[in-house]
Amino acid sequence: MDSGARRKSRIVVLASGRGTNFQAIIDASRSGGLSGEVVGLISDNPDATALKRAKRHGIPQVVVERKSYPSKREFDLGLAQAVGQFSPDLVVLAGFMRLLGKAFLDEFPEKVVNIHPSLLPAFRGLDAQKQALEYGVRYTGCTVHFVDEGADTGPIIGQRVVPVMPDDTEDTLAARILVEEHSLMVECINAVLASRVRRNGRKVIICGG
Repeated sequence: MDSGARRKSRIVVLASGRGTNFQAIIDASRSGGLSGEVVGLISDNPDATALKRAKRHGIPQVVVERKSYPSKREFDLGLAQAVGQFSPDLVVLAGFMRLLGKAFLDEFPEKVVNIHPSLLPAFRGLDAQKQALEYGVRYTGCTVHFVDEGADTGPIIGQRVVPVMPDDTEDTLAARILVEEHSLMVECINAVLASRVRRNGRKVIICGG
């Protein structure tokens, strides 16, 4: 390898379920569409399909279960230790279904991002597609944001808009949003890794292109 070659940024992904966004990140990295490589997957769910995806691609996996720790803080510290062993430049939550506390976030300041299937601040938390349908909105979408201690309350990095059709179900709406999630996540990760993201309080500015 050329001694002058630039080191690829290191990405650690946290996922609890299917891992479709995790797969999109892997695919983008291996096709050259992402300026970083996934060096580890952490899951709180030993049955997560994401773990199988990681194994298939030769990516190290670690399971950190909440029930193994006496308190939320101890769990956060254990999770931080598991993530820290990979020396990440960025931590990406891709369907990770637990709130991260101060004990974790203090270890990775401004290095943790999340993807959420709504146009935040609308429809935070679980079942965002169901919330959108029940509210009767004409448009929803997805959001990538920095993670803080709240539920989907961190500063917004990027968003994509998805129309809500009259005959939509939770599944059909979720499927259309997911397509946008995959590309938005890659776009925002690239911006963060390229140091093009500037924060001023809650306001996030992406410089250049």
